[in-house]
Amino acid sequence: MAIGKTTKLDAVNTMLSIIGEPPINSISGTARADALIALNILNEVSRETQSAGWHFNTEKDVEMNPDMNGKITLADNIVRVDLEEPNESPDIDLVTRGSTLYNRKKRTDVFSGQLKVTAVYLLEFEDLPQPARQFIMIRAGRIFGDRMVGSEKHHGFTIQDEFKALGDLKEFECDTGDYSIFDNYDVGVIIDRTNVSRRIS
Repeated sequence: MAIGKTTKLDAVNTMLSIIGEPPINSISGTARADALIALNILNEVSRETQSAGWHFNTEKDVEMNPDMNGKITLADNIVRVDLEEPNESPDIDLVTRGSTLYNRKKRTDVFSGQLKVTAVYLLEFEDLPQPARQFIMIRAGRIFGDRMVGSEKHHGFTIQDEFKALGDLKEFECDTGDYSIFDNYDVGVIIDRTNVSRRIS
């Protein structure tokens, strides 16, 4: 049998094993209190982790259109919105207020036209890449163990796993995001200073 990615059921059962409880066969319809607590903590950590914004859950140039009242309502799975180059505007500073966008520069939530934004989405656990699933499962397991058992020995052991999983996730982010110091305008100008001076002269 081929080994697949970590499922939500796998994650919950791993969390249950931390406190010495038997696994469950299915998440849907389970009535076990410990399994439900584990599932809630897994979702809590998933939201926390994804809200930071990673390459795999961030999309650029997302078109958002105001409704007939001029308001832009965000979908429930959008946790962050920002204007980035080349869509930045001196007249717009976006923040979210409740489920709608708000312009701090003009102190209004009414917009006259379409905006192209960079948005961070919350994805379902099964839609996440494996390094993200692994980190979320281990961090959720540590929190679950602390809340349910409160053992320092458990905590001291699993926090090392969490640090390693976070390192693996950051390495995955760097590999797949194709980040470069040249993507940053301020750094690029300093490095390319000679060519800039030539173009000006």
